[in-house]
Amino acid sequence: MGRLILFNKPFGVLCQFTDEANRQTLADFVSIPNVYAAGRLDRDSEGLLLLTDDGRLNARLTQPGSKTWKTYWAQVEGEPDEASLERLRRGINLKDGPTLPAKVRRFEPKTLWPRDPPIRYRAAIPTRWIELQLREGRNRQVRRMTAAIGFPTLRLIRVAIGPYRLGDIAPGEWREVEAAKKRPQSQ
Repeated sequence: MGRLILFNKPFGVLCQFTDEANRQTLADFVSIPNVYAAGRLDRDSEGLLLLTDDGRLNARLTQPGSKTWKTYWAQVEGEPDEASLERLRRGINLKDGPTLPAKVRRFEPKTLWPRDPPIRYRAAIPTRWIELQLREGRNRQVRRMTAAIGFPTLRLIRVAIGPYRLGDIAPGEWREVEAAKKRPQSQ
């Protein structure tokens, strides 16, 4: 078994160790040699990123056939009603095809670190937090799904990948854990 690092990726950080444009990368936070990101998070998304030196574990977590559940908290513009959330639960047709059904619920995070920079604020437009659980990982999928139902994502935080949880790891911090012995199961 190789190494497995749980990292809380801050907003604005690239999911790679080098960048020719001199933007913040994983190298600014993690100095462990020979670990690589298992999957990606967009530069404007935050939260759990797994780093490993174990190719089999990486494949188990990220290959489309593995259908590993990933949990996201999305702060959306507006207040989606139950009918809108049901569309996400059934699956949305995006330009690259239909998504798998998602698990979705409205909620309010108990504690959450402030984002730097903060999201845009509009007094006339409320925001709402929803939790989405997906078994696939297309490019900007959560953002495209919420936009497709008319509620654009303002802030996106991944809080879990399979059995691995972000927990109390602060932005920019990481924790090494033991990898699960078997394939992550659905929640």
